[in-house]
Amino acid sequence: MNDTLAPSARNDGDALASAVAKVKRHVLPLFVIMFIVNYLDRVNIGFVRPHLESDLGISAAAFGFGAGLFFIGYALFEVPSNMLLQKVGARLWLTRIMFTWGLVATAMAFVQNETQFYVLRFLLGVAEAGFFPGVIYYFTRWLPAAERGKAIAIFLSGSAVASLISGPLAGALMQIQGLGLHGWQWMLFIEGMASVALCFFVFFWLDSNPQDAAWLSPAEQAALVATIDREQQAREAMGTVRTSAWSLLKDRQILLFCLIYFCIQLTIYAATFWLPSIIKRMGDLSDLQVGFFNSIPWLISILAMYAFAAGSARWKYQQAWVAGALIVAAIGMFMSTTGGPVFAFVAVCFAAIGFKSASSLFWPIPQGYLDARIAAAVIALINSIGNLGGFVAPTTFGLLEQQTGSIQGGLYGLAVTSVLAAIAIFFVRTRPKGADFDALQTASGLRHTH
Repeated sequence: MNDTLAPSARNDGDALASAVAKVKRHVLPLFVIMFIVNYLDRVNIGFVRPHLESDLGISAAAFGFGAGLFFIGYALFEVPSNMLLQKVGARLWLTRIMFTWGLVATAMAFVQNETQFYVLRFLLGVAEAGFFPGVIYYFTRWLPAAERGKAIAIFLSGSAVASLISGPLAGALMQIQGLGLHGWQWMLFIEGMASVALCFFVFFWLDSNPQDAAWLSPAEQAALVATIDREQQAREAMGTVRTSAWSLLKDRQILLFCLIYFCIQLTIYAATFWLPSIIKRMGDLSDLQVGFFNSIPWLISILAMYAFAAGSARWKYQQAWVAGALIVAAIGMFMSTTGGPVFAFVAVCFAAIGFKSASSLFWPIPQGYLDARIAAAVIALINSIGNLGGFVAPTTFGLLEQQTGSIQGGLYGLAVTSVLAAIAIFFVRTRPKGADFDALQTASGLRHTH
């Protein structure tokens, strides 16, 4: 019997391995590019703050509030957007998300006052809502559980790459003049239209389900679908499935995930929106020079993310790695308050090692805890509540600078919240209560008994 089944098992295994490799080659590069363009349109406003103040009279407090309004729109519409994605299909909905955010980002080039700035930032959040959890959901329908973590790590690298190139790119585009537009307007216009152009390629390149993918053979389609279905059946057999995403709000673990991610995002977006202003204080620098300096912390963070990921893969205690990264972020943010602008910049470079690594190390923890059927909605919930840090941080920093002329109090606050998150991470579970992970792997075909 075993001799008869062995060739079939090997063929299924070969088909699955081939399918996974094709999925990674086909969709991962596109998702990384989409994330880069998405991130550029979200954060490029940080580079034009001095110009908004000088050309339009938008104050520091108004800028901080407007920058943060993006995340209110994002939080309000992320869960509904992700549920619609599951109904209409990833191909159509991800294309829609990209098209609308590109249009709004382009319109940002023509704002004339604070009210228009507020409205467009809010609408940009509404348009982008659902993109990140939508991609995560896409992975749950296209990749076995053992492969999703690697795919998400590659996908998340898009934000690090975007952070790296955003400064030099913005600085270069702001050198463009003509047709009655300032350089900062050209930068916003060009980066927004890049998203609009890319969405048409997305529509023709993506498929919603493995069964629709002409670039997979029938055997590869069957092996991929069967494996993902077996994984879900194994989870159901262990009784780890809950009926709805909303019922999980009663789960303290989910609320804890939201709190921890909120703390991480506070620091990330404070640095993202205010770092160009910190750099400006280092001397009489041009937009292009500010852009190149801005890329340094993110370059360091990319190297650190891979170092932390390699370490966590070798010495498997995910909570400890996240906590360690958060402590590094806390130390960097605290040290940034103790010296001049140059020392503050160096300290933020050190903090970036921590807060970007913590962000990438965090997601495998809720992924391991959640059931596949409601994972997308709950990840959307964690992401939307966590991303409210993107509203709180710039709004608070803007008010502090306008009222006190300094953001030092905000930096102290970021250090404290990072320490609290480092403590909280040890109270989360990495697997569903009562789940036998080895049994799950065996039942899903990821581990073979001999």
